Amino acid sequence: MAPDIARAVWGYRGFVLGSVQREFQTRYRNSLLGAAWTILNPLSMIIVYTVIFSQLMKARLPGVDNSLAYGIYLCAGILAWGFFAEVIGRSQSVFLEHANLIKKLSFPRICLPLIVVLNAGLNFAIIFALFLGFLLVTQNFPGWAVLAVIPVLAIQIAFSIGLGIILGVLNVFFRDVGQFVGIVLQFWFWLTPIVYPASILPDGIRPVIEANPMFALIAAYQGIFVYGRWPEWSTLWPSAVIATVLCLLAMRLFRKRSGEMVDEL
Repeated sequence: MAPDIARAVWGYRGFVLGSVQREFQTRYRNSLLGAAWTILNPLSMIIVYTVIFSQLMKARLPGVDNSLAYGIYLCAGILAWGFFAEVIGRSQSVFLEHANLIKKLSFPRICLPLIVVLNAGLNFAIIFALFLGFLLVTQNFPGWAVLAVIPVLAIQIAFSIGLGIILGVLNVFFRDVGQFVGIVLQFWFWLTPIVYPASILPDGIRPVIEANPMFALIAAYQGIFVYGRWPEWSTLWPSAVIATVLCLLAMRLFRKRSGEMVDEL
């Protein structure tokens, strides 16, 4: 199944890359500053989280003697969460948004979630590069531990695209799914230690929070950038297993329902 899908997507790689490029250009087409906004927006976010929270509000991370530690902790978590939320938020409506395209053209429809992931990945790459630049300038670069971002990001992408495709297919048949996802993401954000450190949680709540698949991923990013340490890989195995299962379920559901989706769109 997977090799067939990979070959189909590869055959339409021009369509996928062209769609990513068009969306990126369309976003800033009538803007005076154009693509400069791709730098200005994330740069302002990094400055707000690091300078405002760490310097003006004097927010501190428990156990870390670094005035910028909380800002870096916050940025690491929000950057990773933003990528995840964008993929999920757009994937759940991607088939509905491209209903006319699906009805008029014959192409592998699995390309549409892939385009979503590539667009979100492009945005993430730009913001991440600026974040790394900020860490270098402020002498907070984590060193070789930054390479650990690659496997952590791979697990996150697999988890996001698997869940996103499942939600996207279900939303075609049950339109309440789209509304439900927005609510769940809001609660999910606050149930993930992004704004607050996990160490402040009561012992009775910690097992519930740690059962969240995004907990280990976000904690891995924060550990890399705040403490400059490699993740504890054993804590990431549950998230990796869940991501794999979701991808397999997503492919099966997509294969089974892709034909019926045309009639429902």
